[in-house]
Amino acid sequence: MAARGYRIVLTAERCVMSDYHGSIFLGFCACAPRSMWYPFFYFRFICPSAPTHDGGKAKLAPYGLRKIEAALINYGFSKSDVVVAHPDKIKKFIGPETKVIGVASNDPLGRGPASTTFTGETGFFGGEPYDAWKFRELVSNPKLKRWNAKIVVGGPGSWQLEDEEERRRLGVDVVVVGEGEKVVPPIFEKIINGEDVRGVFYGDVVEIEHMYRILGGTIGGIVEVARGCGRGCRFCIPTMLRFRSRPLEDILAEIRVNVKAGQHSVCLHAEDVLRYKANGIYVKPEAVRELFAAAAGVEGVKNVGLSHFALASVAEKPGLLKEISEIIGVGSRNKPWISGQTGIETGSPRMIELNMPGKVKPFKPEEWPDLVEQAFGICQDSLWIPCGTLVLGLPGETEEDVYMTIELMDRLKPYKSIIVPLFFVPIGSLKGERGFSVKDMKPSHWELILACWDHGMNWAEELASEYVFKMPWLAKTYVMSFMKKVVRRISRKARKEIIRMMEESAGK
Repeated sequence: MAARGYRIVLTAERCVMSDYHGSIFLGFCACAPRSMWYPFFYFRFICPSAPTHDGGKAKLAPYGLRKIEAALINYGFSKSDVVVAHPDKIKKFIGPETKVIGVASNDPLGRGPASTTFTGETGFFGGEPYDAWKFRELVSNPKLKRWNAKIVVGGPGSWQLEDEEERRRLGVDVVVVGEGEKVVPPIFEKIINGEDVRGVFYGDVVEIEHMYRILGGTIGGIVEVARGCGRGCRFCIPTMLRFRSRPLEDILAEIRVNVKAGQHSVCLHAEDVLRYKANGIYVKPEAVRELFAAAAGVEGVKNVGLSHFALASVAEKPGLLKEISEIIGVGSRNKPWISGQTGIETGSPRMIELNMPGKVKPFKPEEWPDLVEQAFGICQDSLWIPCGTLVLGLPGETEEDVYMTIELMDRLKPYKSIIVPLFFVPIGSLKGERGFSVKDMKPSHWELILACWDHGMNWAEELASEYVFKMPWLAKTYVMSFMKKVVRRISRKARKEIIRMMEESAGK
């Protein structure tokens, strides 16, 4: 360990510095209000600390932080200049030589779609989410400023810190929005050379040759297979970016890095993994099959999963999912199903055409409700569990649009899945629009919330018991006892409250 501190210290807020007992989708619990679980129980049983070595270096770190580490080394910084440290141990790596402290966060102010839906002034429960609390606690730590190092924040939620007043309040000097591999190293170099760098910087679209291979293990065993999306949903930042697939040899090299770090479960990440090496919008099945087969074939890999997939891609190649399931062994006792995030967003073809016409391609907007149900059916037959999202309050939304989404929810009842309603957040090309909050809810919105709640409660206990089987016994017992309490006791109260709010909003 450098006695006088590393020149560049990279870290992340505590909620993203956890492997969630290998159940990475539990990470969404970080968007819940911090009053939901006592911190002791939350950070022990749901969000345990990622392992460290050499006195506090992160053995596993968020994937984006690993990419910045790799970019810095490829730019010319020495490995002795850069350290990826656990936030709880960061003071051990900071000294008079430290010039830059880079902090990654998914949701620094709790203003992302999930957090604004469930917490804060806009959300159902109020309060501060765990991730925003831990980010504020980290960057406000006076030990970070002891040697006058600049604090630079990046990550998917960095857009929340574009406001200068918010940066000043938190003591953040520099914010990087967007892809960081090309823009971050020169910024760090200027700071180390004594320049007074401050403000917001925007990353360029990075070509695949600059997506340098990671040097250390990642949270969740995440390995990026493609970046961007290109479908152009107006409320989403990644979908506005050009889709780029990484070479298979780079992907396999990063999987081996994870295995060496003790990660034997790999999560292939892209906005739509099914479009790996796609021909534009069209799925290329042979490339996707090769990807999963190669990943599963890496020595030491015991499990292969994925982060996101698009329903249009499922419907376009209906036999592909079952082929993937066979390749990676889905259907066994230890892997009863595979899950990934996917966007439903609405049941209204009109809203599809208005805000996300590319989401449905190569199909037509008027086919969307049928396409969603068809894709859910394919998922069920292939032992895939969709974790779907809906967006409430999109610009131009009418009551008829909401009721069409409710009708779609009714059609999806038989399909094993989780469907989460989220409030519209003005980002992407809709940045200038007004956001949606619980105060804007109409009776139809509450009816949709009730449909989502009932759907979730119908499948929650079964899915939870299958999902947490690999957790340590004590953590699994805690999560399942909480889930049973929600399903069997809290659910009844929640339904009554949703109905009361529906009736109250109708009387306004």
